[in-house]
Amino acid sequence: MRENSNKQIRIWAMLCHLSALLWIPLIFLVFIGIPVYLPLLNILGPLVVWQWKKSQDPWIDFQGKESLNFQMSLTVYTLVVIIVSLFLVFTTCGIALTNNVPAQQLESTLNTLLIVLIILVSILLLVQLILVIFASVKAYKGQHYRYPFTIRFLRN
Repeated sequence: MRENSNKQIRIWAMLCHLSALLWIPLIFLVFIGIPVYLPLLNILGPLVVWQWKKSQDPWIDFQGKESLNFQMSLTVYTLVVIIVSLFLVFTTCGIALTNNVPAQQLESTLNTLLIVLIILVSILLLVQLILVIFASVKAYKGQHYRYPFTIRFLRN
């Protein structure tokens, strides 16, 4: 009986991490034309699992906090990338207007900035996918894992 209970605890700890990836299936809905807008779903999934099960076992509580800390950190990093990108776009437009830069050159510069933004956000999403899967496996095995570059909003 204890082994079954321990396995359930490890499964819930794993789900604290995997629930952060709920946004992935929604991408496919957008591609087939169904508009979906659920901001911060990467935080909402772990938050729901953690709030629901944290009192059941300290391991679930620890994993839920770790997952939430990483997802909130990732959201902050994404917002910083977007804000810096917007600043660069507005600065570029301002410089282009004051220096009478041709429209084709401005368009080329803005397209380059857009490509850089897409690459940076894609890297963040790929890092999220890889680290969440890694943390999920570790949580299921009962091994401690700390996400790198994580701001500790919630203390363990």
